[in-house]
Amino acid sequence: MSVTVRVPAKVNVQLAVGAARPDGFHELANVFLAVGLYDEVTATPSPDGPRITCEGPDAAQVPLDRTNLAARAALALAERYGRTPDVHLHIAKDIPVAGGMAGGSADGAGALLACDALWGTGASREELLDICAELGSDVPFSLVGGAALGTGRGERLTELETGGAFQWVFAMATRGLSTPAVFREFDRLAEAREIPEPVASQELLGALAKGDAEALAATVSNDLQPAALSLFPELADTLAAGRAAGALASLVSGSGPTTAFLARDAEAAEAVAAALRASGTCRDVRTASGPVAGATVV
Repeated sequence: MSVTVRVPAKVNVQLAVGAARPDGFHELANVFLAVGLYDEVTATPSPDGPRITCEGPDAAQVPLDRTNLAARAALALAERYGRTPDVHLHIAKDIPVAGGMAGGSADGAGALLACDALWGTGASREELLDICAELGSDVPFSLVGGAALGTGRGERLTELETGGAFQWVFAMATRGLSTPAVFREFDRLAEAREIPEPVASQELLGALAKGDAEALAATVSNDLQPAALSLFPELADTLAAGRAAGALASLVSGSGPTTAFLARDAEAAEAVAAALRASGTCRDVRTASGPVAGATVV
């Protein structure tokens, strides 16, 4: 018997970052949108688990030990329900690694749901979300999907209504960026100024609710983008190439280095993708729409 869970990537259409907290995290107003790039996590009984294997693009960069969020999810669920984590977790990876699209968080949420189904633990949604929050700031959203506002360090979610699908183009960079390093650079760049409390943009939430791509484009923002560009200046060339190709908006996705481009429609997205492929500023380009559902047993 095995259970496979499909779980999506995310893009942050707003990432407002507050000052560092005493625990080292930052207060956030983080508007997530789940998009149709997926990892699949398959859980199968194994006597020597949790055991991790991985295939797909960037698979060589995925840790296969207990530092992997998928393994940590299995261990956390097993501990909560008093059982041994006898499971083999196989990750079919299509979300960029270290790309700012929550690929690791997706694997954690996928493994948690897969193990819950495999073991028949019957955990409630609230229990699963509680474990997700323990695993990492983005993991709860990977479970929920759709669109949501994350507050605190991003783990406290309020689901949001959307009035339609948005078309995106994602440009994968030639190397990764460490999320902790980007936050450290954010703190360094912010040393000489007062950092306001992070607040979700009402105009942006309204644009999501209406399904209005042009209005959304006028309001997207990412407070981590200057830090990501400071550490990876070449991303500016990719952003410029997407804008020149007609993208309504361009921004670094989360902590980067994947760059995201909002397009008017599917046809415009394909044109932006073609221009980015020809630009020589990135290693791969993908198109996807969102919002899509969160972690789902398939």
